[in-house]
Amino acid sequence: MSFSQDVKEELSKNCPSARHCQIAEVAGMIGLTGRIVISAQDRFSVKIQSESLYVARKYFTLLKKTFNIVPEVTIRKNSGLKNGRLYIVTVNRHEDAVRILQTVKLLNSSNEIEENLSIIDNVVIMKSCCKRAFIRGAFLAAGSVSDPNKAYHFEIVCNDYEKAVQLQKIINNFEIESKIVERKNHFVVYIKEGSSISDILNVMEAHVALMEFENVRILKDMRNSVNRKVNCETANLNKTVSAAMKQIESIELIKRTKGLDYLPAQLKEIAVLRVENPEVSLKELGEMLEPKVGKSGVNHRLRKICEIADSIE
Repeated sequence: MSFSQDVKEELSKNCPSARHCQIAEVAGMIGLTGRIVISAQDRFSVKIQSESLYVARKYFTLLKKTFNIVPEVTIRKNSGLKNGRLYIVTVNRHEDAVRILQTVKLLNSSNEIEENLSIIDNVVIMKSCCKRAFIRGAFLAAGSVSDPNKAYHFEIVCNDYEKAVQLQKIINNFEIESKIVERKNHFVVYIKEGSSISDILNVMEAHVALMEFENVRILKDMRNSVNRKVNCETANLNKTVSAAMKQIESIELIKRTKGLDYLPAQLKEIAVLRVENPEVSLKELGEMLEPKVGKSGVNHRLRKICEIADSIE
C-alpha cells in the first residue's frame, strides 16, 4: 500500500466518541465528495463513492453510529481505477437522507440545499475537535499525501473555490499554512512544507503515520546535513589544492628563471616547504617553520612569491 492509503486506513479506524465530532466528520466527507440526488417526486438520496474500502467503511460506520442508519453498499468493477473497484455508499430513504443533510447543514428547514460556508457561524465546526474531525473527513473523501521518501506534498481536492477557501481557513485555524491552486476545473488545497504536513497529520490524529513521517523526515534532514558538510569540505579541499598548485607553479617558474636564491630568506624557506609538501594546509606549513608562523603570515609570504613570479613572467 502507498503511504496515503496507510494514513486513510489508520484514520478509518479512528471513530470519534462525541456525536458532534461524528457529525463534523460526516459533513467533511459529504461536503467534499457527496452527491445529493433529487427525484422527480422531490425525494432525496445521498451517496458517496470512493476507490478506498477504508473510506467506504468509515462512512458506513459513521452513519450507523451517528444517525442509526444502515446505508446500502454497492461495488462496481472499473479497470480504469488503481484497485479496479469503486465503492458506493447510498442512503436511499428520503427521511434518512433529509435528516443527515439537515444535521450537517447542507439542507435548511424548508428542504432547500443551502450550505453554510461561514467559518465563524457554522455550528458543525464550532469546536476545535470538530474542526479536526471535519479535516479528517475531507481528507478521507478527497485527500492524498505523498510518500515522504519521495516528496513532501499533502492535498485535498475541492469541487469549487468557496469550499476550498473554507477548508483552507479551517486548516489555517491550527496555524498551518496551506495554499490553493486550480487544477482541471477543481481547486486543490495543498501543503508542501514537511513540518506543516507533520502538523496536519497530528491534527487529523493519524499518530502512527505521523511517527513514520517524522522518522523519514529526520533521516532525510540528517542525510542532507551530511551531504552539505561533505560538499563544503570537498569545495574547501579543491580550493586548497588549486591554490597549492598555483603556488608551486610560481615557485617552479622562479626556480627555472632566477633560482630560489633570488628570493629573500623567509620566502625561500616557505617555497622549499611548499614544494616538498604540496598537500598540506597553510596552517600546517606555518607550524613547520622555525619559529612558527600563523596561517595569515604563511599566506602573505606565498602571495608575495606569486607576485614575484607574475612580474618575472
